[in-house]
Amino acid sequence: MENTVEKKLSNPLADLISDEVWDLLYSRGLINDRSVRDYLIRKKFKMLRSQKIRTGDAIDALREEYPYLQFDTIRKIVHNPPKQVSRS
Repeated sequence: MENTVEKKLSNPLADLISDEVWDLLYSRGLINDRSVRDYLIRKKFKMLRSQKIRTGDAIDALREEYPYLQFDTIRKIVHNPPKQVSRS
């Protein structure tokens, strides 16, 4: 039972990729931790806003989870989507 809990915690993108793919990419240094963090922040922000929580209050709630980030930093993360990489 503990092993599955650890697996879920070690793969924050479980809704997008399998644990095996996560482990492989992470072990090869192909996961950008900051991008994963920003994705999780945007996801949680959308969830909070869907519950009719005010924008400022949602950002404050996220600051409790990420105390090392400033209010404006979280605001920029949630309001400025990541730049798309062109596929040519």
